[in-house]
Amino acid sequence: MKPSNEPLIIKVPRFEAKNGFSTSETRSRLMSKIKNKNTKPEIALRKALWALGIRYRIHNKKLPGNPDLVMQRHKLVVFVDGEFWHGYEWEKKRTKIKANREFWIAKIERNMQRDMENNAKLNQLGYKVLRFWEKDISKNLTETLCKITSFIDPSI
Repeated sequence: MKPSNEPLIIKVPRFEAKNGFSTSETRSRLMSKIKNKNTKPEIALRKALWALGIRYRIHNKKLPGNPDLVMQRHKLVVFVDGEFWHGYEWEKKRTKIKANREFWIAKIERNMQRDMENNAKLNQLGYKVLRFWEKDISKNLTETLCKITSFIDPSI
């Protein structure tokens, strides 16, 4: 039995017909093309950091959450989160989900819960965690770079 101070882990049902979930072949094909690594905003951020002379490693599986960028020397990890998958403006968007609500709401809320757990684990390991929305990187890469460089070198 879990101690009462630990939060309850959200259980996400399997997305299967036997659980009452359905999807079309077209939708299934589209969903299969969604990437979780090396997205356009992530690559844009990596190229910009490299051009500034900031070196990093990508997708370190040894760290909680498999961060998109790890700057070991500075004890900094960076995540580039997709708006849908990580719950951007979740309270508004939650009500707009119409199809397969039981699955998608649990899925996204579990993703958000896992993000918080990974942040806490990384902080315990001594890392500073920065999370950016994909849209923020796409629309304002300069501001994102300023946030990262100000952590690395506060005199900038």
